[in-house]
Amino acid sequence: MATLMARLLFFTWLILPFCGTEKARQRALRQRDAEYIERYNGCMQGPAGTPGRDGNPGANGIPGTPGFPGRDGLKGEKGECVRESFEEPWKPNFKQCAWKSLNYGIDLGKIAECTFTKMRTDSALRVVFSGSLRLKCKNACCQRWYFTFNGAECTGPLPIEAIIYLDQGSPEFNSTINIHRTSSVEGLCEGIHAGLVDVAVWVGICPDYPHGDASTGWNSVSRVIIEELPK
Repeated sequence: MATLMARLLFFTWLILPFCGTEKARQRALRQRDAEYIERYNGCMQGPAGTPGRDGNPGANGIPGTPGFPGRDGLKGEKGECVRESFEEPWKPNFKQCAWKSLNYGIDLGKIAECTFTKMRTDSALRVVFSGSLRLKCKNACCQRWYFTFNGAECTGPLPIEAIIYLDQGSPEFNSTINIHRTSSVEGLCEGIHAGLVDVAVWVGICPDYPHGDASTGWNSVSRVIIEELPK
């Protein structure tokens, strides 16, 4: 009996280490399997599959709420005023009146007249008189040739005129000193309304000087040229 008990104890002493080792090994395996399952979601990862196709577009989402109003920006620089014009293109408008031989010997008064049709109010008139002028006198004298528009001299900006002045003349008006020279009176006048315009050339006196014996358009062609120009 004693011998049997001794054998059982000896066998138990031999078997217990192996059982503990086996249990420890099983626990390690179970722990590793649990970690593996936890890491890969319970399944072992296989090879990558074929990429799937794009899905259908989703429906529009709910509109977002309005944002906060923005702040006012810096004040800009003042712009230029541009007015668009729908007027027709500018067309030339001119006229010429000519006289073969005026031979006008008056000292004061109207010499010649030419009527012109002005198309626009915001335009200017260019006028030219070309013809022979003469002045003679005993003492100092001055004569003035000038334009009028509808009976008034130009005020936009100033009169259009030309003068001849003699300091020392001949002893008598019928002296042989009698020089006729082709001269011109020319200028631009603004501020004249559209429509018919009576353009005239006059002869008159110079301020503060006596007039002499004037002559206009002797033995030659005289002409008045009128042209409407854009401003």
